[in-house]
Amino acid sequence: MDLDRKKLFVVGDRVLVTPEQGEDRTRVGLFLPATAVEKMAVQGGKVVEVGPGTPIPNPTEHSDEPWKLHEQEAGARYVPMEARVGDFALFLRNAAVEIEFESAKYLIVPHGAILLLVREPKPEAPAKPGDETDEFREADFKL
Repeated sequence: MDLDRKKLFVVGDRVLVTPEQGEDRTRVGLFLPATAVEKMAVQGGKVVEVGPGTPIPNPTEHSDEPWKLHEQEAGARYVPMEARVGDFALFLRNAAVEIEFESAKYLIVPHGAILLLVREPKPEAPAKPGDETDEFREADFKL
């Protein structure tokens, strides 16, 4: 994430989230102030940046000194993250760490603390004439 030439990098299996702000409403319609919402165990927010994932060792390499860099290593390998930029995440509030960067509040959330993700579906491109589809065509059954 770039902000005024400063770069913010999320490392490991962490996710940067902008928390929901404002008042929340209870099931019976009562408005809760932001201080009461902060005490809840679960919170939601929009995913702004995602780390690379959990690093994993190369399974083909067996070394007595795993801390040394080897020539075969072109780059690190990671277990991919499920969260993507733009998702809405519902996570455990007590696992998140609140930070302020460039006068904006963010939460750093471990991927394991995310309970669910809400993702908007990708808009499908309209089918062009001649494109293959999964539907049967009359021409497929002519002898």
